[in-house]
Amino acid sequence: MSTEAATITEPAEKKDGDTLVFKGHLFRKRRGRGYVFTEKPPEPKPVHDPVHRPARVAQMLAFAHGLGAAIERGDFRDQADAARHFQLTRARITQLMNLTLLAPDIQEQVLFLEAVDGREPMSERDLRTVIYAGDWGAQRKQWSDRISRPIRLAEQPQRVSE
Repeated sequence: MSTEAATITEPAEKKDGDTLVFKGHLFRKRRGRGYVFTEKPPEPKPVHDPVHRPARVAQMLAFAHGLGAAIERGDFRDQADAARHFQLTRARITQLMNLTLLAPDIQEQVLFLEAVDGREPMSERDLRTVIYAGDWGAQRKQWSDRISRPIRLAEQPQRVSE
C-alpha cells in the first residue's frame, strides 16, 4: 500500500441510496476515544530512550524489609496483623518476608536490578528457588547459575534436593 494519499474529491460510484464508494487511500487516526479518517498517513512513532525502573522483585524485597522493620517497631503485632492491614493473605506475607532470608550480597544485587521498558529481569518465583536452595553458600551457587543463563518465560523452577 502506498503512503501517498489519493485526492478524494467526489465519489467514484454511487450505490443503493445512501452508500457512497470512494477510491483512494484513507488512514485511520485516533481522536479522543474514537477514530477519524484522514488523507495523510500517520506520523511515525518517536523513538524514545529506554525506560528504567526498579525491578518488581527489588520493590518486593524493599517492602519486605520495611514490613520487618514495622513489626520490630511495634507498628504491627505480628505478620498476621500486617496481612490484615495490607489486605494480603498470611501466606503472601510469609513469601515476602522469606525474601529477607537471601544472602546479604544477593539482596544487594536484587535491590539494584532494573526493569527496562517493562521487561523484568527475574520473576519472584525464580528468586524463591534461590531462597529455598538452603544456606547462603548454596544460595550463592544457585544465584550465579540463575544469573549466568537467560531466563525463559516458560521455564519451570528447579528444586534442589538435599
